[in-house]
Amino acid sequence: MNSKSFLFLFLFLCWTVIGQQKISVEDIFTGSFQPQGMDALQSLKNTNQYTVLNTNTSAKTMQIDLYDFATLKKVATLIDTKDHKGLSSMDSYKLDASEKNILIACNTQKIFRHSFTADYYLYHTNTKELVKLFDFQIQEPTFSPDGKSIAYAKDNNLFIYTIATKTSTQLTTDGKKNAIINGITDWVYEEEFAFVKAFDWSKDSQKLAYIRFDETDVPEFSMSVFGTALYPSIETFKYPKAGEKNAVVSLHIYNVANTTTQKVALDNYQDFYIARLQWTNDANVLSAQVLNRHQNNLDLLFIDGTTAAHRVILNEKDPAYIDITDDLTFLDDNSFIWTSEIEGFNHIYLYDKNGQLKTKITNGSWEVTSYYGLDQKSKTIFYQSTENGSINRAIYSIGLNGKNKKTLSSKTGTNHATFSPDFKYYINAFSSTEQPTVYTLVATKSAKTLQVIEDNARLSSDLIKYDLPSKEFFVLKTPKGNALNAWIMKPKDLDPTKKYPVFMYQYSGPGSQQVANKWNSANDYWFMMLAQQGYIVACVDGRGTGFKGSDFKKVTQLQLGKYEVEDQMDAAKVLAEYSFVDASRIGIFGWSYGGFMASNCLFKGADIFKMAIAVAPVTNWRFYDSIYTERYMQTPQENASGYEDNSPINYVNGLKGKYLLIHGSADDNVHLQNSMQMIEALIQANKQFDSQIYPDKNHGIYGGMTRIQLFNKMTNFIHANL
Repeated sequence: MNSKSFLFLFLFLCWTVIGQQKISVEDIFTGSFQPQGMDALQSLKNTNQYTVLNTNTSAKTMQIDLYDFATLKKVATLIDTKDHKGLSSMDSYKLDASEKNILIACNTQKIFRHSFTADYYLYHTNTKELVKLFDFQIQEPTFSPDGKSIAYAKDNNLFIYTIATKTSTQLTTDGKKNAIINGITDWVYEEEFAFVKAFDWSKDSQKLAYIRFDETDVPEFSMSVFGTALYPSIETFKYPKAGEKNAVVSLHIYNVANTTTQKVALDNYQDFYIARLQWTNDANVLSAQVLNRHQNNLDLLFIDGTTAAHRVILNEKDPAYIDITDDLTFLDDNSFIWTSEIEGFNHIYLYDKNGQLKTKITNGSWEVTSYYGLDQKSKTIFYQSTENGSINRAIYSIGLNGKNKKTLSSKTGTNHATFSPDFKYYINAFSSTEQPTVYTLVATKSAKTLQVIEDNARLSSDLIKYDLPSKEFFVLKTPKGNALNAWIMKPKDLDPTKKYPVFMYQYSGPGSQQVANKWNSANDYWFMMLAQQGYIVACVDGRGTGFKGSDFKKVTQLQLGKYEVEDQMDAAKVLAEYSFVDASRIGIFGWSYGGFMASNCLFKGADIFKMAIAVAPVTNWRFYDSIYTERYMQTPQENASGYEDNSPINYVNGLKGKYLLIHGSADDNVHLQNSMQMIEALIQANKQFDSQIYPDKNHGIYGGMTRIQLFNKMTNFIHANL
């Protein structure tokens, strides 16, 4: 054997050994596969620059760095924690309109999914002066447009801090826990309308509009917090379950000059939601999006800031429900851009200031998935959409008149843009199921990539030794004729003459998507680990999921769990026909809505599924919150059969296979009550099952070694039962 042949054989044998390296749960949840990113990337408005929150791990410091969009070169470090003894870390930051003052949050204390309190510092980039605002924590501090004041919330009340005098003015005094909230959303708004700051400054900084929540009559939910104390404490908060009383909301406008407050008369609405509020470009005109309780009738209101009189500018109705838009953008003349799926797919529209439609800007059997903004000079809109397939995302530009559309991204996968203030450049965050996120600078006009910022080449290189299985995307056609997006992951050494078990994963909730061409989550690495261990993993987005039009998404209305379960069962039957699949060993897994689905599939499909793992599942829709559940189901009083027919707690007698039920005891979202009631139902049906409760863990079930223990437990359960 000559030296060249020997070298080749040596390298081949090394590669064979390297290629057999296995993933472990510990690898996944200790950050071994975490891609590099651009943390807290913010595009400035006054200069063609952006800021990033950077961490110097070795020096144990953090800094907010300023970069030039055109060159990507660092222009300056705006602030470094090493220069300020009182500032040990930075969790997040906000800039004022002048972009000279920065609000810095640290010591963040999480409340619910989005809400938190924090210590805040005010920093001036010119004077380098750093001032801690208060010796107590606050919520949602927000600069006034003129940069002279900061509105914030504390203990359910609103305040305005004047920067020059370093004094605060209290706007409301009736705030009280579990009774009255001013300017901050209640639990159900935060979770289901996805916002916390329920106040907004007028453009001239002279008025502050806010929503007041009276949750006095909302039923309370209590859960034990065990901790390490001798006696557990009780956490009690207002939580409106389906069909129960919601908080009574009202809209108010505070006048800074005369310190008076006006209430907007919304007496013509009964049992309604104020899902968004936003001042228009007219400093005296406030907008608000008001929904009825069924969430199928939306009014966009324009409200006079002086008289508080309101008028309906735009009304939308839907046979099922309306998704709230965050894309409302006002032009200089107060005409506005609006996104809606009123015609079957989510698209961009232009209305005049009186609510008359001027232009349908985008059109087609695809969805606009992100609206990035409008370049007023060129009258060009920039957006992300599914035009090249519902599992992909690409970047586009189009004229305000709906003409001259251009594709700005070239790679197939998931593209996300952060544009420069003048829209001449954008930073593209691109990933696919084969490619970790790559950050590049792109020239908008030519769509040419100018420079690679971060390509995560090190992660790609590190992953070679694992020789990982990949997702194969396809469209699964069920016996009923439904075409469903799907992926399958097979062992790299799959022997087509053998039979393999199948582990199905899904979420299935309304408008969701799990079959997406983007880089891996922690779950994906776990699925790869299972594939390395000889399992086929598959995922199917059934009817009710998103980005394929409203008809596909809203077919599940009033029957959550009916068609979704039907599709997972049908998908399992299709997979069972594959020559290399062992039809007697098909399992299913899901978290939250996915846990609800996994439970239903096992109970209703006892002859199809051998096992299921349900994490934090809804087991009876009567236990879940009003806004989410009623959006799709209406109330239990109106749709009793819809609730009863699709809640897995009612089908425990069908259990034949192996069932693992998992829940966190401090889940403020899907309450432990769901699993406790399920456990009791299973006991009374004399069914054997496995369960695991995680003390003081919320809906995410994480902290310390929790995720490692959890995923090892689920892995062991799969090995034992599939």
